[in-house]
Amino acid sequence: MSELVDAIANIKEDEVLRMVRHRLEVGEEPIALLEECRAGMGIVGERFEKGEYFLGELIMSGEIFKQAMSFIEPKLTGDVRSETIGQVIMGTVKGDIHSIGKDIVTGLLRMSGFEVLDLGVDVAPEAFVEKLLESGAPILGMSALITPSFESMKNTVTAIEKRDIRDRVKVIIGGGIVIEQVKRYVGADAFTRDGAEGVKICKEFIRKANK
Repeated sequence: MSELVDAIANIKEDEVLRMVRHRLEVGEEPIALLEECRAGMGIVGERFEKGEYFLGELIMSGEIFKQAMSFIEPKLTGDVRSETIGQVIMGTVKGDIHSIGKDIVTGLLRMSGFEVLDLGVDVAPEAFVEKLLESGAPILGMSALITPSFESMKNTVTAIEKRDIRDRVKVIIGGGIVIEQVKRYVGADAFTRDGAEGVKICKEFIRKANK
């Protein structure tokens, strides 16, 4: 385990940011740093599932990841892509304040060439709809960590349908508690519990839309 992975896994904010800044300054590949950050966040998620970490640790690790990405992302933008392959609206649904999964997927999507409009956490259905209308984004990603959030996801899909844009918007939902039955209940097009798989699904959405 690298020092950076260990620092993220143990939620050591100052050490994480110091290492990220230094390694970028000496010319290390930003993609490698992002992968280490992702690995550290994966350990945080595992510790949460085992009951070793709680919601507070999840929120704090998500904030550290965001700060690290603020240094890494500009380098990724310059190195990885010259133009976006598509827009994605991302957010954690109303009633849920976790951000760890959303932030990981957001980072991976941006690294892969997507423009991500991140609405944050506790996002109301109307806020998702307004951003979809304003941006014209073809993909909506919703994240949830607690079961009451399923209703918020369903309400968001219903709100999209009422504004007559459901046929142009693909909806993907994610989170450790999301399964096929939840996807069907919500009315989403896809679900995932893995960030890399989520990127593949979004790329496939874009590929089919561009046919």
